[in-house]
Amino acid sequence: MSGEFCDTNVIVYAYDTSAGTKRARASQLLEGLWDSGTGVLSVQVLQEVFVTLTRKLVAPLSAVDARMVVNDLASWRVIEPTSGDVIAAIDAALRWQLAFWDALIVTAARKAGAGVLWSEDLNDGQAFDGTVVRNPFR
Repeated sequence: MSGEFCDTNVIVYAYDTSAGTKRARASQLLEGLWDSGTGVLSVQVLQEVFVTLTRKLVAPLSAVDARMVVNDLASWRVIEPTSGDVIAAIDAALRWQLAFWDALIVTAARKAGAGVLWSEDLNDGQAFDGTVVRNPFR
């Protein structure tokens, strides 16, 4: 199965009222993923979105509002990590010199068969065995 994997930072920008042009671009990207039905994310992303929206924004969302965002995103294809995925992420971190949490994102995107991994945190254009990082803000 293919799709386009969306990292936490891209989703958060769509709800961050202080993000300016990044908010507009992230919102446009998410709308396209909704419309096409190709959006993919992981349980890790859902968790990080909730925490970031409620604790790390200049104008944080209420827990109730952030829950609604997470609930909506949970209708996308969600990759649930297994113990094998944790081991694969450790291997990916070593292979590609990534932080573990970034490697777990890459592992989930690869597990989903995603051709694109939308992220600001990884190097735009970098390929991970068929999954290519795209920074939507470039």
